[in-house]
Amino acid sequence: MNDDVKQSGATVMVVDDAPTNRYAMGAVLRRAGHHVVPVASAGEALSELDVRLRAGALPDVALVDVGLPDMSGFELCRRVKSMPSTASLPVVHFSATAVDAKDRCRGLDAGADAFLPVPAEPREIQAVVHAAVRRARRRTDAEALAHRLTLLSQVIITVQTARCLGELADAAAAGASRLTETPAVVFVIGPDGEAHHGTSRSRLALSDAGPHQAAARLITRIADRRAGVHSTVVPAPLWPKGLFRPGVQDDARLVLASAQEGRAQVCIATPASAAPSRGAGNCATSHDGPADDRRPFAAFPAERLAQATALAAEPLLMYQAERDIALTLQHSFLPQPHRLPDLPGVDLVVRYVPASRQTEIGGDFYAALPTRDGVLTAVGDVVGHSLDAATVMVEIRHALRAYCVEESDPRALAERLDRMLLHYHPKVTATVCLTLLDPGTGRVRIANAGHIPPVILRDGGRAEYVRVCGPLLGLALDRPEPVELVLHREDRLLMVTDGLIETRGVDLTTSMEQLRTAAAGAPPGLDALCDSLLGCFGHDREDDIAMLALRLG
Repeated sequence: MNDDVKQSGATVMVVDDAPTNRYAMGAVLRRAGHHVVPVASAGEALSELDVRLRAGALPDVALVDVGLPDMSGFELCRRVKSMPSTASLPVVHFSATAVDAKDRCRGLDAGADAFLPVPAEPREIQAVVHAAVRRARRRTDAEALAHRLTLLSQVIITVQTARCLGELADAAAAGASRLTETPAVVFVIGPDGEAHHGTSRSRLALSDAGPHQAAARLITRIADRRAGVHSTVVPAPLWPKGLFRPGVQDDARLVLASAQEGRAQVCIATPASAAPSRGAGNCATSHDGPADDRRPFAAFPAERLAQATALAAEPLLMYQAERDIALTLQHSFLPQPHRLPDLPGVDLVVRYVPASRQTEIGGDFYAALPTRDGVLTAVGDVVGHSLDAATVMVEIRHALRAYCVEESDPRALAERLDRMLLHYHPKVTATVCLTLLDPGTGRVRIANAGHIPPVILRDGGRAEYVRVCGPLLGLALDRPEPVELVLHREDRLLMVTDGLIETRGVDLTTSMEQLRTAAAGAPPGLDALCDSLLGCFGHDREDDIAMLALRLG
């Protein structure tokens, strides 16, 4: 007999229309330590099950007489097993008359778990009940295990799709709360000590950052950078009050994990009173290494989730470091408006808007350079999103600065940039639009290498794209002659990268027409033009935005 069943007993519903039989069966079961619920008919049994179901206290097993007055025990079993809420209830048929093989098979076909001929020895009755309860509990445990593993896999998938460390901590906290059915807080701590936290509670209720900062400092002191998982219980006086539940001082069970590289330390914190722990009292306890069969399964999901979160944090930390380097490059090598060179005869405005931290690094750039033949302007974009793209962007811009000392023709400069890219970065392509403006005459020569062409805004609110095209840089293809036009004093010339208007699922031609229409309706002036277009198109963009607008001074 199962020791758990012996120690805790079971609740047994005995369904028999004969009072003496109910009493005798009940006496045997009570002597074995079980709680007995006697009922006299199938209808009474169904009513009792309904009441107990609403109370969340179904019996552990039902002993059902085959020959009930209102419906057979077989039909009662069939009804019980047909309802999802009671289908897992073990049913044992018993009878003093229907004891042949046909009757036993009929009971099993109806869904019964066993058949007991009576009269029967007390030990046999007890053994049948123990066996039925043991099988039911194991089946329930197996179903619970499968459910928790399925839930764990769903939570881990959500964690692995996080795009930044803050989003990762939030996803892990929500998942930990679902797995443990308690409030949860998750901390992701980088190698520099910067902590990102996520909580399963509403952030509106956690406007005070003090408790989170205090908890992060405590975790940093407790944690080490060794790979693997270990856990500890922090007594309530040391854990910030109200972090799990408003105004409540809780002991905290911390599950800490570090990936193999050791860059990210992850801590999943839940109330210790509702989570499994080793040891007793307020003394902190810990264990190392992976989960094993000797410890409660309830501890496993938090450990597995902590491991998965630490693994997911590693590439995000690397990406964040890479992005910071790329942004430093971009900000260092793209001149800010107040640092643009003095360009006599030309008014010039630039805008540069990096993509949000959740998106990838771009290679957009702009340039405005004085040459012996006028003012050279350029707007371009290295194809791809990475630190490499940002690095190549810097090389292209510096190469352009060097080349225009001796050469100012846009087509010749595009050819030189094309050869440079082929020589040093044969797998990289880029787009660029180059314009050379003579401030004295307004004459403009334009060469395009796969980029969005410039927009000319004429007096009277007209806006049109310059019909200029050419192949991308990095393909070693012939380039057409530049397009020439004259810029009048009231005209404005606008150059942008596709990050301003490109939208996933929308044809670029449609987006370009929307840009042309918006530019035609923009207020006068260069600053007003750029700000108006950023207001129309520059929200929640997945790519960097570079914009340059000019007119004769």
